[in-house]
Amino acid sequence: MAGNETAVRATVGVSSTSGGARARSGTRRRRWARRGEEARRRGVGRRARTAVPAGELSKRNMAAGCCGAKKQRLGGGGGGGASAAASSLSPRDAIRLSRKPTAIAQPEMGFFCFDVLYCQLHQLDPPKAPNFSNEAFPLFVTWTIGKDMRLRGCIGTFNAMHLHAGLREYATTSAFKDSRFNPITRDELPRLHVSVSILRHFEDGVDYLDWEVGVHGIRIEFHNEKGNKRTATYLPSVAMEQGWDQIQTIDSLLHKGGFKGLVTPDIRRSLKLTRYQSEEVTVSYQDYMMHCHNRRC
Repeated sequence: MAGNETAVRATVGVSSTSGGARARSGTRRRRWARRGEEARRRGVGRRARTAVPAGELSKRNMAAGCCGAKKQRLGGGGGGGASAAASSLSPRDAIRLSRKPTAIAQPEMGFFCFDVLYCQLHQLDPPKAPNFSNEAFPLFVTWTIGKDMRLRGCIGTFNAMHLHAGLREYATTSAFKDSRFNPITRDELPRLHVSVSILRHFEDGVDYLDWEVGVHGIRIEFHNEKGNKRTATYLPSVAMEQGWDQIQTIDSLLHKGGFKGLVTPDIRRSLKLTRYQSEEVTVSYQDYMMHCHNRRC
């Protein structure tokens, strides 16, 4: 702003010529220059205040929760301090500062799952209640093994459960009762990773394509060849990790749910789809051992 004012004054400086007419002319020129200068200042101020419109920011601000296809507004409609601060920041910084921390998943949840599994494998008393939140959410616990993190067990629930009890239950259920795998053994423990997925913001899809790969998990309901109702789900990471598009994911999920016939467009259109997002945290056995060492200290 100061630089602009200096440049204007240098351009319209006071004339040194004598005479009443010239003096009056110089006075008028100075008066118009001051008016023009004030108008330019007001214009600059308006441009500075609207450099990052709230509407433009909201277009870039994907909801932090499960419904990534929906947008969130950046706070209230008034022109308070938060809006003024956002206008002087870059769009990315303004979005970052406007978001309130809403994350539920924490590494401590993975450590607790390892506690539960370790005690079970070594026939020890169950671990005491953890310190993290005990709110109720749908959740899944996934065990993987080795450097390539091959699936070793994954079971969860779409019913909201208090986290302490839910993680305690599904840490063991996914480790020992996933029918696709043999129960996890003590020898496998050092090579394990555990992922805790907290499911949030469920929405009914308009059709089988009303979701986004890498953003949404999906749950489908359908009838098999015998007319029996079946359900199946994939967490948000599955389709992206497998490199599937939407139709490949739907077809795979139908087969996972027990559909054995040819998947046709009519079959896809007949299913009911629910989309959701998840917060996920993954820890390794080595992370868990480091946590145990620090906890004892």
